[in-house]
Amino acid sequence: MSGFLPVEIAVQDAAGVRIALNGGAARVELCQALGMGGLTPSAGLVEAAVELARAASAASFVHVLVRPRGGGFVYDRDEVETIVRDIRSARSLGADGVVVGALTDAGALDLAAIALFLDAADGLDVTLHRAVDAATDPLAAVAALAGAGVRRVLTSGGAADCRAGLPTLARMASEVRGTVEVMAGGGVGVGDIGALAAIGVDAVHLSARRHDERGGPSGPGGGEIGFDATDADLVHAAVGAAQASARA
Repeated sequence: MSGFLPVEIAVQDAAGVRIALNGGAARVELCQALGMGGLTPSAGLVEAAVELARAASAASFVHVLVRPRGGGFVYDRDEVETIVRDIRSARSLGADGVVVGALTDAGALDLAAIALFLDAADGLDVTLHRAVDAATDPLAAVAALAGAGVRRVLTSGGAADCRAGLPTLARMASEVRGTVEVMAGGGVGVGDIGALAAIGVDAVHLSARRHDERGGPSGPGGGEIGFDATDADLVHAAVGAAQASARA
């Protein structure tokens, strides 16, 4: 095998962006509320991430998750419009790409909504997020993206995590090669990266999180004690594993 498998890190703050840059990640998925599966980050965070990437001369680095709420991926008109507005905002702030997705009530990709998202992205890289794993037929959903204008899809192969989804991920990578990039995500650990590289996925995605309790007590109205933070050692280990898989 040759070529370095790109590693994407899901980050929730400027510190995470710095860690991903220093650790050799190919890009970040910028978001908040990873405990809910990830939601749209603030405009201030997008602006800060873009500035950090530009200062490091890191091209195509900042990819903004645009997801207006937790729960499922069937959106009403107001929610679709909110996603479109947030895509335009991310583009205006200098993001390199957006991460989006939507399903129909029948469990298929909502290609009409996705077309609106692509139009709003106006040339930015577009990644379809793990809405595809909630589809009735994830393999068919990925295949439906061919020619749609989506650059890549983030998926666990429709399973709870990438290990359980490995056979479907392999089929996805084989069947859509050359039309849509398949990025494996969902419970990815450093020890999984070699196996994912071996089946031919185009990239891997992980959050590389640790729990941080700095900042003092949250009090009655501040939620749980502590928060997720990006772990520099995990990022370095993941990138190292991806580099080692390229030499295998």
